[in-house]
Amino acid sequence: MKLRRENSLKPPALGVRLQRAFQYAAAKHDGQTRKQSAVPYLSHLMAVASLVLEAGGDEDMAIAALLHDVVEDCGGMPRLREIRKKFGPRVARIVEGCTDSFGEPKPEWIERKKDYLREVKHADRETRLVSASDKLHNVRTILADYRQHGEAIWTRFNGKKEGTLWYYRALSDEYERRHRNRITHELAIVVEELERATGVRSDCAPKKRRAGTSWR
Repeated sequence: MKLRRENSLKPPALGVRLQRAFQYAAAKHDGQTRKQSAVPYLSHLMAVASLVLEAGGDEDMAIAALLHDVVEDCGGMPRLREIRKKFGPRVARIVEGCTDSFGEPKPEWIERKKDYLREVKHADRETRLVSASDKLHNVRTILADYRQHGEAIWTRFNGKKEGTLWYYRALSDEYERRHRNRITHELAIVVEELERATGVRSDCAPKKRRAGTSWR
């Protein structure tokens, strides 16, 4: 399915399924917050859904945006099966394509991110748009926090400074390689802004941590 033209005057049909998805996401992520903050995690999901709709996504894609973290953070494969039953196979496919871990314990951080980068290379246009919207909101938040708090923010991230900057640079480059759109363009700009602010351009994956340390 092709995305709506961004300059189309005809909006997508949004109905009770989107409302149910919002309620579902709010219930599953209840009590969760953004990294080391009091910001409700639901705010991130709302922002990603908004970006998807602004970029031409339809109701299924907006639902997937609201649910893109629920499998990874709230139940793994049983949750994905539930999403497929409640919201349909298309939503479940996109959510699965945005998920880098399906169970506990999660694989080591660096290996998990490398695996996800390999998966993204083969993802369809819709999945890549939802995934890129997620990453765009993440990087915007990181940049705003860095400008306010400086180097202290990197303690929040499993990949620390080196790994986090590498990961978003690698994702941005991949998104720009195929199925480019306004979201991938904005992500490239914000990743570049973050690199300028930190004085780091990260093109190479960080090495695996030594025993006794962790990327998790």
